[in-house]
Amino acid sequence: MNARSVGFEPVVDNHTRVLILGSLPGDASLKAAQYYAHPRNSFWPLMGGLLGEALPALSYDARLNRLKARGVGLWDVIASAERAGSLDGAIRSPEAADLRGLANSLPDLRAVAFNGGLAARLGRRILTNLQGVALIDLPSSSPAHARPLAEKRRAWAVLAPFLS
Repeated sequence: MNARSVGFEPVVDNHTRVLILGSLPGDASLKAAQYYAHPRNSFWPLMGGLLGEALPALSYDARLNRLKARGVGLWDVIASAERAGSLDGAIRSPEAADLRGLANSLPDLRAVAFNGGLAARLGRRILTNLQGVALIDLPSSSPAHARPLAEKRRAWAVLAPFLS
């Protein structure tokens, strides 16, 4: 049996308009206790491009503060699971995060974006019929999802209207 990986607390506040949901933090993120800590994960460059800010150059706490200041929150669809390594395909016995409870607690929420296929599949099941909130599937920012950064940037640009 593999060790159980436990995700992080949500990074949100009462002004969160866009909630970005991953599947479950990978080994590098868990070790660093930081969302998207793998050096080749393109999350921070993608969000920096969308927000017009040099997020990768900032400290982790400053990055989180900039996201929150711009109405962006982070969490994962899986609260905990058994997994060897970091690949979503290795996740076993997942325990869902309380996505509906979190979404209902965010008065300004307008969009939930799923960072990758597993996050979208699981998250859409939980958030079906969420009123007034767009559900958006994004290509994974993970280095395991080998697509050129420019292609990911074009796909992630769908978030721009929710960020202004």
